[in-house]
Amino acid sequence: MANPPAKNAPKLPVPGRRNILITSALPYVNNVPHLGNIIGSVLSADVFARYCRLRGYNAIYICGTDEYGTATETKAMEENCSPKEICDKYHAIHRDIYKWFDISFDEFGRTSTPQQTEVCQSIFHKLMENNWLSENTMQQLYCDTCKRFLADRLVEGTCPTLDCNYESARGDQCEKCGKLLNPTELKDPKCKVCRATPRIRDTDHLFLELPLLRDKLEEYINNMSVAGSWSQNAIQATHAWLKEGLKPRCITRDLKWGVPVPHEKYKDKVFYVWFDAPIGYISITACYTMDWEKWWKNPENVELYQFMGKDNVPFHTVMFPSTLLGTSERWTMMKTISVTEYLNYESGKFSKSKGTGVFGNDAKDTKIPAEVWRYYLLTNRPEASDTLFMWADLQAKLNSELLNNLGNFINRVLSFIAKPPGAGYDSVIPDAPDAESHQLTKSLAEKVGKLVDQYLEAMEKVKLKQGLKTAMNISSEGNAYLQESQFWKLYKEDPSSCAIVMKTSVGLVYLLASLLEPFMPSFSVEVLRQLNIAPETHLSFCDEKGETEKAKKLWAFLSSGHKIGKPEPLFKELKDEDVEFFRVKFAGSQADRKERAEADEKKIAEQLKRTKIAGNAKKQQAKPVGSSKSKVSETEISISKLDIRVGLIKKVQKHPDADSLYVEEIDVGEDSTRTVVSGLVKYIPLEEMQNRKVLVLCNLKPATMRGIKSHAMVLAASNEDHSKVELVDPPESAVVGERVSFRGYSGEPDGILNAKSKVWEKVQADLHTDAELVACYKDVPFTTSAGVCKVLSIASGAIR
Repeated sequence: MANPPAKNAPKLPVPGRRNILITSALPYVNNVPHLGNIIGSVLSADVFARYCRLRGYNAIYICGTDEYGTATETKAMEENCSPKEICDKYHAIHRDIYKWFDISFDEFGRTSTPQQTEVCQSIFHKLMENNWLSENTMQQLYCDTCKRFLADRLVEGTCPTLDCNYESARGDQCEKCGKLLNPTELKDPKCKVCRATPRIRDTDHLFLELPLLRDKLEEYINNMSVAGSWSQNAIQATHAWLKEGLKPRCITRDLKWGVPVPHEKYKDKVFYVWFDAPIGYISITACYTMDWEKWWKNPENVELYQFMGKDNVPFHTVMFPSTLLGTSERWTMMKTISVTEYLNYESGKFSKSKGTGVFGNDAKDTKIPAEVWRYYLLTNRPEASDTLFMWADLQAKLNSELLNNLGNFINRVLSFIAKPPGAGYDSVIPDAPDAESHQLTKSLAEKVGKLVDQYLEAMEKVKLKQGLKTAMNISSEGNAYLQESQFWKLYKEDPSSCAIVMKTSVGLVYLLASLLEPFMPSFSVEVLRQLNIAPETHLSFCDEKGETEKAKKLWAFLSSGHKIGKPEPLFKELKDEDVEFFRVKFAGSQADRKERAEADEKKIAEQLKRTKIAGNAKKQQAKPVGSSKSKVSETEISISKLDIRVGLIKKVQKHPDADSLYVEEIDVGEDSTRTVVSGLVKYIPLEEMQNRKVLVLCNLKPATMRGIKSHAMVLAASNEDHSKVELVDPPESAVVGERVSFRGYSGEPDGILNAKSKVWEKVQADLHTDAELVACYKDVPFTTSAGVCKVLSIASGAIR
């Protein structure tokens, strides 16, 4: 399925083939990536890598986490651990998020490796030998409280740029205006660790002499920006740097966590992250294959494509090329750079530092499939200007474009073929010998052929958004073709024409799975399954020579007589209430969300603590049976109205947004299971919840608990101070779905049935008896180790 090669068989450049080396900006390891990071680099590069494999190019995709530098040290301080522990933790988080997003790296590595040290120090030695490095004393901020020089990201202050004045600018770059800075340029600087005002001290460092490399650099930029069709935003950012004038750039820092400088005078320093991070592309390739030089020192046979956000441009078009040019070795230099602007979130910017927006782990927790996220981000890819993420827009694109256009077309075709004889083709693709002479089909083939050519042109120029739009236009043409053909009438009136339409349409389904595989790989896997084609099949719409004439013969993609699989809906509607829920859930920063979640859980715990548990008969003030004075108040409810049944927990997991809650799927004897949310995590281990019979109060009004709607309540017993809570176990012989009866009980048990929910007030029930009422199964009281269980009281408003 156009997957990357096996780990033990790395690809190497092949003479005579198109060899493409693809990288995406190395995500920094100190935080969770948000959707802006994902579309800006790794997802965009993945689409192009998958496209290259689809076309039969010899391509590899290299990425990894950028692990050295101040930000890692700072995060380690915050979390009270070592930099390596931080890197291990967040590398795994990044890896798992990208895996969920179906990112097909050939190698996803990291920069804190021996290979990184070796390659980085080797390049440094070459620069020293060629006299492109200089020594200089620079003034650097020093914190007397922390007793250390402060690296760029350990300083915050006000941006000095005119008309910016952003008050939280970092020492290396202003996040608002994008200008690269030196810490000493900040107004009102503060140490990020202790918030003290640092002072300026002298310190010696090594510099890369960018002004001396200018001629070599400009020659490279002028040639390659044309040959590689650099994006306009990359060209503008690069020329702005050149116009401002190149200055010597410091390549060392007073840190411990980084690649050591192999120089006696500077042995206590490490390389500055901007210098060593781009070298990470090379070292990660060295982890992929020992023959890494065949990719990186092979400019005649390898094309290098690099993907990143606009704030990374100068590092890749000025600094990294200058570093490689300064070695005088024949490096594979970047041919094409694809740059995105910013993806903003609803009313503001995505921000890792502030925790604003939807992050990679958030996307997974929404249960919206990865292919939907990929589709939306790619249709909204900020190629020429900033774009805006909006939940309502995601809903519209899912419901109208994926569900009603693409999903509708494929489902109509496959469902009709799957119908039994007399209504369809019994899942067998019909023969269509005269397809080329069928006028409507011929017209479709011509339209699709032109659209495929447009798709190829866009993808070759890395215009990914246009490529996706063109593929979806092909789906629209398919829907129009079905509608115009009126195939449901042809089946009876003109069987041969109907067979042509269906064979052509199922070929178009295969073509769409091929064209959309770079964008939505899991979608294509599912389409192949429904077509009954092995998932490892290499999708292709080209012949062995890469020619696409095959795409114009839609009826020839799949053979007559091939039996398809079971058609199923490919996409699920996103409802208005879901959109509103997500909008509220992801409002504010991650810190705000955590605070809200903790407040909600605290509120539930406090309400549980305040709950008045029914005591003995005197406390309950129960009326005798038949008493004329026995009336149920507005806040009371007759116990006979409680629909309590024996249930079986079929599935249970922890609530994704609340540490104290379980989410269960419970069989209560109905056609489908009920989703139930229970606050039992602190009391009952997950493994003890699995496949367990329980008592379930079934006629509660549904209540949304931390975003998941609960449709019943599991009954539990607790002691007086709630220090112990247990599930009430029905007998083994209890039948799932059977209702529980009640009878009086004169004992004094400690165990009392207890409702655990913030929406239910505990009000005394109308028991109509002097004795206490007890839940029973076939007249046998339910018990726990605490004793026999009395019935709780429940507010009448909660019962329906």
